[in-house]
Amino acid sequence: MSLKIFHIFFIILSTLLSAGVAWWCSSNGVGTPYVCLFAVVAALLPIYGAWFLWKTRKLIL
Repeated sequence: MSLKIFHIFFIILSTLLSAGVAWWCSSNGVGTPYVCLFAVVAALLPIYGAWFLWKTRKLIL
């Protein structure tokens, strides 16, 4: 497994974890700031993943 593929896998895993934590916080009434924080992180991680793929499209990692 290349470093690039591992990085993308880690971004996907982190996105799913952030979305899950946001859902868990909202269902258990933990607090609105935490729900917003993890929802924003879950929304921004795929954007970062696309940017990473675009920047490393010519690299062989």
